[in-house]
Amino acid sequence: MKTNCYHCGDECKTLDIKVEEKNFCCSGCKTVYQIFEENNLTCYYDMQSSPGATPPDLEGRFDYLENEEIVEKLIDFTDDSTTIVNFYIPHIHCSSCIWILENLQKLNKAIVHSDVNFPEKTVRITFSKQKTNLKELVTLLASIGYEPYISLEDFSKKEKEVDRSLIYKIGIAGFAFGNVMFLSFPEYFEVSEYWLDQYKPIFRWLMFAFSIPVVFYSGQDYFISAYKGLKTKLLNIDIPIALGIFVLFVRSSVEIIFDLGTGFFDSLTGLVFFLLLGKFVQQKTYNFLSFERDYKSYFPIGVTVIQDDGKENNLPIYKVNKGDRVLIRSGELIPVDGILVEGSANLDYSFVTGESRLIEKSMGQKVYAGGKQNGGIIELIVEKSVEQSYLTQLWSKEAFSKKKEEQFQTLINRISKHFTFAVLSIAFVATSYWLIVDSSLALNVLTAVLIIACPCAIALATPFTMGNLLRIFGQKGFYLKDAAILEKLADVSTFVFDKTGTLTTTKDALISYEGIELTEDEAGVLKTSLRNSNHPLSRKLYDFLQSENILPLEDFEEHVGKGIEASTQDQRLKIGSATFVNATEKASEETAVHVSKNDVYKGKFVFNSTYREGIWKMLHQLKKQYQLLVLSGDNEGERQQLETHLPIGTSMFFKQKPADKLEKIEALQIAGDKVVMVGDGLNDAGALAQSDIGIAIAENINVFTPACDAIMDAKVLPKLDQFASVAQKGVKIIRWAFLFSFFYNVIGLYFAVTGQLMPVIAAILMPLSSVTIVAYTSFASRWVSKDL
Repeated sequence: MKTNCYHCGDECKTLDIKVEEKNFCCSGCKTVYQIFEENNLTCYYDMQSSPGATPPDLEGRFDYLENEEIVEKLIDFTDDSTTIVNFYIPHIHCSSCIWILENLQKLNKAIVHSDVNFPEKTVRITFSKQKTNLKELVTLLASIGYEPYISLEDFSKKEKEVDRSLIYKIGIAGFAFGNVMFLSFPEYFEVSEYWLDQYKPIFRWLMFAFSIPVVFYSGQDYFISAYKGLKTKLLNIDIPIALGIFVLFVRSSVEIIFDLGTGFFDSLTGLVFFLLLGKFVQQKTYNFLSFERDYKSYFPIGVTVIQDDGKENNLPIYKVNKGDRVLIRSGELIPVDGILVEGSANLDYSFVTGESRLIEKSMGQKVYAGGKQNGGIIELIVEKSVEQSYLTQLWSKEAFSKKKEEQFQTLINRISKHFTFAVLSIAFVATSYWLIVDSSLALNVLTAVLIIACPCAIALATPFTMGNLLRIFGQKGFYLKDAAILEKLADVSTFVFDKTGTLTTTKDALISYEGIELTEDEAGVLKTSLRNSNHPLSRKLYDFLQSENILPLEDFEEHVGKGIEASTQDQRLKIGSATFVNATEKASEETAVHVSKNDVYKGKFVFNSTYREGIWKMLHQLKKQYQLLVLSGDNEGERQQLETHLPIGTSMFFKQKPADKLEKIEALQIAGDKVVMVGDGLNDAGALAQSDIGIAIAENINVFTPACDAIMDAKVLPKLDQFASVAQKGVKIIRWAFLFSFFYNVIGLYFAVTGQLMPVIAAILMPLSSVTIVAYTSFASRWVSKDL
């Protein structure tokens, strides 16, 4: 007979877990339940047996979250079924916190997903609004010890309290360390003056008194982290540190109480002081070099703002203010929250929720940032400007990441998993040995071993090398989704290029019209149709047309890879490829946009496109190391010219529709190639998403799509070979950092085990090793990228 999991309520499988006559479907549910039991908290299954149950001390505390006006200003997104909110939680401080907060769905099945940003101490929660609400969510977080910081006075700014506790702890530890050192002078110099001998016991008890706030206040975070790690059966790096502090304090206290000696209070207070000082220096270093915030600030997200005189102007998102009127074209991402005032919106919020379905919005309704418009042009009045980091955070969301095992991260995880156990084992063996050989050194050896060994340097090598390169790449115009993409760029085998809009540019192209002359009305409908599209040729042709006669459209549809179709009361225009508009003329070599009206062919706009300056040199450099392919939607008219300039052995394919490009990428991957696809981000969206790394080339700031892994400013495309080379050098930097960390730990442990290293020196060396790695990786990554 099957039973339900006591924690989550799901039906247990055959191999269920049983604890105290309670059944659990998995070890995760068992662990969370045990945490709840130890803290006298309410389990989800218990809540279900008494719906609406709230811990007594939280009753009525969050009633203000039933106010719809307040809720609307706190949430980031909501639709008919899903709501997303981002909370600042100051109590996040260790891996155990992350684990619990990223498994909230085990506590409440209405929660779909939760994602922790550890440096910012925030958690982003997606939940079903039919099954729970914001009040219940906040109550749940508060009940497990992670109450969000919500400021009703400043909810629009979401100001955070500044945590100065580390500075206070350093101050107390430093004050105590200085005084203990002063009181220890008679012991150091073995002074035997009468008055010193008389007051020596008082000095020792004063040292004991000074050590109490150091251990129980300044060092409390190490004990808390170690306790939580042990409680969740995770051996974190704070366990040996907490053990070292505890052993020093107990041993010193015993010596003072029973008058056996002076103890090790100088080492104890110095140890905690230098550990905290090292943590402070690390935090300052990390903040200075923090790529998680910095690299995103270079990303050129923009929006078209309609000015008071009716003119359209492209502005960076940070210059868009509340009350501005913005224009969103077909295929563009909505970068702000606003009220729809013109047009009919069909929004795809898969960028936000991961669900691919269209949501219709009519004039007067609110729309949230992150939706992609499908259909005609729409206009919004900005209600709330959105921080750029919100959109780039969406870009990095799990829903759009291709989950590949990161080899270096795997190494870090493997090392971290066994590191603490290995350190504790070495400490136990070494201490046992010295207790037999020379017991006076045993305590020093134990503490030094526990403190000196640190996996932090190994763990920091990858994020700081790749993070710094990520930031440098962003400064140079190459914007990558995350550091993992940079690692993969160092390990690819094939580059695939789209031709039109990638190898070629229409930015300075000369445009000429061939065909039946367009009337003023026809030119007006044509320009209005082009205004709705974000395709590079559409934007260029829109700027070229002189007509100011913008007409309302009854219908608009964009066919990816083919063209656009639009209609007014008596005109139906088709704009795009020759086959799309049923052109009667023979196919030609040039890049052209064809036009037909009511199924009657009118003519074509010919673009005298040119290949980008420096593109051939870049391709020749790439060919020395990678396989190259060129995919073009055009006919074979330019084959001869391409064969003249492209490196020998480059494969070329013409008349490639978007689906054909995607199939080519799949075929390469099946053959074992790791593929980079470089395209325009619109017609090539499928191929970009399928490839191992998809790079969208942008010639305007409005191109922003979740389909790609990177966005490159078209001006720096000729440097793509250099970017790939720097990514490979970044991997070498990481390997050297690993080697340095390995030798540091081996040499440090040698001196600690042989009794040649004092605990205070170990406390100085441990954070110093981390800072050294950060300095090395930062300097080396800047050096290898200096020629970009």
